[in-house]
Formats: sequence, structure tokens, C-alpha cells
Amino acid sequence: MKQKNLILIVVVVAAVIAAYFIYDSTLKAPGELRLLTWKGYAPADLVEKFEKETGIKVLLTYTNNEEMVAKLRATRGGGFDLAQPSQDRIAGPQKKFQIYRPLDLSQIDSSLFISSLLEATKKNTSVDGEVYGVPHVWGTSGMIVNTQEAGDASDYLDLCNDKYMGRVSYRVKRPTLVAFAFAMGEDPFAALSDQAGYEALMKKVGDKLISCKPIVKTYWENGDALLGLMRSNEVFVAMAWDGGGWKLSKDQPHIKFIAPRSGALGWVDTFALPAKAENLDAAYKWINFMMRPENAASFTNQENYATASQGADAHIKEEVRKQFQESFPPDAIDNIKWYPPIDTWAEEIEGNVLEKLKAAR
Repeated sequence: MKQKNLILIVVVVAAVIAAYFIYDSTLKAPGELRLLTWKGYAPADLVEKFEKETGIKVLLTYTNNEEMVAKLRATRGGGFDLAQPSQDRIAGPQKKFQIYRPLDLSQIDSSLFISSLLEATKKNTSVDGEVYGVPHVWGTSGMIVNTQEAGDASDYLDLCNDKYMGRVSYRVKRPTLVAFAFAMGEDPFAALSDQAGYEALMKKVGDKLISCKPIVKTYWENGDALLGLMRSNEVFVAMAWDGGGWKLSKDQPHIKFIAPRSGALGWVDTFALPAKAENLDAAYKWINFMMRPENAASFTNQENYATASQGADAHIKEEVRKQFQESFPPDAIDNIKWYPPIDTWAEEIEGNVLEKLKAAR
């Protein structure tokens, strides 16, 4: 009798546990997508559309490359289901910190991607034969110029021109170091093969930036803040992304994004899975949703950034297409300097130089 009661109790408990997990998964499903991304990469209308289609709530955290790596390092890859680092910031941090997990490419619709860009990004984000990133947004860093006030500005070194005293702005970030190195006649990407040589080059660039610090109006941290400075005529020359320049041109045609003589810097921002991502289904759904041509074009039409979506071009507004053609004649496209993967030792060198720049008076 006791044995029968024991069996009955075990059966009841098992049933209760099973019912709980069924209820719990139903309660959570389809759950939430915790997205670690750049500001502007998840427009409100597309988030709303995704949530209606899937029932998945999108929780947004805005960041940049440096903060993204720091956040994921602090949690060992936890806290988020999907992240959007630049392609050059995946392989190095993954080798050293293991903050990402390999992508299951069978869950991603490769037909939605421009194949050449997809393959290049997969190659650049691979570690030990596993792929850690696929492309989403691509673009360039270059010069935003108020042509009425600074029509002669044509390269990064103009950010150190006394002629524009107090009317210059750029970020205290890695792209500024790389851009100035190219403008000074160096090749910082080739220098990445020699740690001592790269450190010497970055010191040289840092010294140059420190010497012309009095010319700078402010170091911008937020893209919206820079746009405000340009609109209000407080800044005439800035280093920034092409999309920001094209946004300004819509309302103030005399403000242009130009590809500098020494070359615009080409970047690709990706989709990558943090090591402890929980809602993988939601992450893959978001990737495929954002790469659908009509959704990718909606993003581009709003944010002025190109995507790796195959077929999106057919849905892009003509005014957006014309802006790209004006900024990038064929020779400027050929002169784009595309970021290669970077090791963590190089980031540490750059970080030290940037800290000295911030502290300098």
C-alpha cells in the first residue's frame, strides 16, 4: 500500500512539474529579445512591426563598440540575446574573452544577404572554423563639411587647421586615430602586423591630435549632438559617419558628407550572439526580419545607412541614392579603407593614446 502511494505521489509530482514547465514556457513564449545595438539601428516602426508579427518584445540597449565589449566582458557574454559589434571587433575579443557564441547559419536566410558582403564578413569574424558574425549595416567615416564656411576642407588634417579654430569636432575614438594616420601618409592597417611599430605610429598620431586640441570646439559623443552643432553653425568641419552627413543635407544642402582625399574608412556592423544569449529563436527571427528587402530599405530611408540586404536597393528612395552617388564618385569608392579585424593588444595601445588625448590640456 505504501509503495502504491509512493508511486502515486511520484506520478502526481511529475505531472505538476511538467505542467509548470508547459505553463511557464507558454507564459514566457515567445518572450523578449534583449538587443545590444547602436542608436538608430532599431527604428520604432520596425520594432513595432516585428513585435506584431512575432509577439516578441524588443528591449533596446544603445551602445558603441568599446562599451559593447566592456558590457559583455563584465557579464561573460550575459545579459543580451543579440549584439551588433563592428566586424573588426569580434575575432580579437572572442579569442581573448570568449564573449560570443558561434552562429547557427542554418537559422539565417542567406538569400536575404548580398553574397559577397556575407562571405567577407563570415571570413573576418571566424575563429577556429566557427562563424561569429553576419553583416547588417555598412558605411563609412569621413568628413562632414559646411561648404559655405569651410569649402576648402577636404581631408582629416583639416580638423587641425587653424583656419577653423573653435569650429571643429570629432570623437576621441579609434576611427579618429586611424583616419589621422592615413592623412599623415601612414598605413595603420599594414602596421597592425608589428606591435612595436603600431605603438610608435599611434603615439605619433596622438601627439598630433594633442597639438591641435585647442582648435576643437568639442569632442562629440552622441551623433545627435553633432548634428545639432552642425545645424546651429557652431561647427563647420567634423569627422563623422556618412549617414549623419546625408541627414543634414536633407534640410541644409550646403552641409555635405565628403570622402576625404586620404580615403573614407569603411566599416560593417554585424549581428552576433553573446555567449550567454538565452532567446536564440528571437535573435534569429530579428536577423531575418531586418534583412528582408522592404524592412532593410525602410531602415535605410530613415537612417541613411546602407545594409547588406539583397534586393533592398529597389525600395530605396531616389534622394537617398543620389546622396551616395554625390559623395562617392567611382574613385572615392575605390579609395575606401576597410577595417580589418583587430587584436586586443592594438585596442589597448589605442586606448592608452586616447586617454592621454583626453587628459591633455
